[in-house]
Amino acid sequence: MHEMAICESIRQILEEQARSAGFTRVERVKLAIGALSGVEPEALRFGFDVVMRGGVAEGARLEIEDVAARAWCMPCAANVAISARYDACPQCGSYQLQVTGGEDMTIRELEVL
Repeated sequence: MHEMAICESIRQILEEQARSAGFTRVERVKLAIGALSGVEPEALRFGFDVVMRGGVAEGARLEIEDVAARAWCMPCAANVAISARYDACPQCGSYQLQVTGGEDMTIRELEVL
C-alpha cells in the first residue's frame, strides 16, 4: 500500500512547513487527488491518522477533493473529460489524447495554529 508512504511524505512536508512558517499545529489538511494519480483516497484516509500521530498534524481533519481527468484530443482539438488514461475522445472517437489534468495530488489548503 503506497498510500502509507504518501502519508509519510505529507507528514514530512507539514513538519518542514511548521518549522519554516512557525506554526505548531495543523487542524485541517485539504488534498486534491486526481482521478489518474494512482492514489486510493480511502487507503490514504486509513493511513493518515496513524502516520500523523506524534507530529504537528496529530488529530487533523483530512479533506479530499476529487479532481476529474482531462485530456486534449489532437484530431478534433477539444479539451475533454476522460475516466481512464486510454479512453477514446468522446467527441470524435480518436485515441490520440494527451492527458492535461487529473494525474497529480497536491496539498491544497492547510488550517494551522
